[in-house]
Amino acid sequence: MYNPKGNGKEKTVREVQFVETEPPVHLQGIVHRFLKLNTHGPLPEDYRFHALPDACTYIVFDQLNRNIAGVSRLRAQSEEFNLGQMFHFINIRFLPGVWQGNPDQMIHGIVDAPYTGDLPLLEVNQKLSKQGFADSQTLLCELVEMLIAQKLVAPNPITEKIFQHLDDVMSVADMAELANLSPRQLQRTLKRTTGFAPHDFLKILRLQQSLNGSDTWSYADQSHFIHSFRKATGYTPGKYARKFDV
Repeated sequence: MYNPKGNGKEKTVREVQFVETEPPVHLQGIVHRFLKLNTHGPLPEDYRFHALPDACTYIVFDQLNRNIAGVSRLRAQSEEFNLGQMFHFINIRFLPGVWQGNPDQMIHGIVDAPYTGDLPLLEVNQKLSKQGFADSQTLLCELVEMLIAQKLVAPNPITEKIFQHLDDVMSVADMAELANLSPRQLQRTLKRTTGFAPHDFLKILRLQQSLNGSDTWSYADQSHFIHSFRKATGYTPGKYARKFDV
């Protein structure tokens, strides 16, 4: 099953806390993880957060500025964000393809502007500030359940089939066959539900599998893997492993 690694935490910066928790069973086809990323005090210099491409959609809550929240996702390459010397984010990481809401309300990368959409994200952000992370998960679950009721998120049978047979996926044609779709139908479906063309979606799956320990999964050879990893992240696998915990 697909288990995305969304974060590269710098090994030399111990003062940054990154916590992931699984959702309850009834939400596990929708939500991958609830996340917290924060500092306990000011860092000596700005912190650069390395976000790995994972094809997931996020709802982001900025606990230091409770007017800032939003729905976001990454591109097919990793992205580095300057989070400054103090930060506190709580996120919901949705599985790829489950977001059914208006794609025009989705932005790329970290949310850094006041939220002006229709979802009650600012209200939730205020409530989150009054709870610890463990207690906040009840509130996050209620938000997800509301999104399900409004049909803004839903399980994606196409991506579910692909994730269940990842070891058999070596090409876009394999994905189409697993999904019982023509290549053209797969192109339309993945673009609409994940925001990615099949080729880019496959690149993300390959990268994520390598981060789970299958270094050359579905790559022609080791040099091809190294080239693809560096193109996606900006680092060779060895340099990435020395610089970041994943």
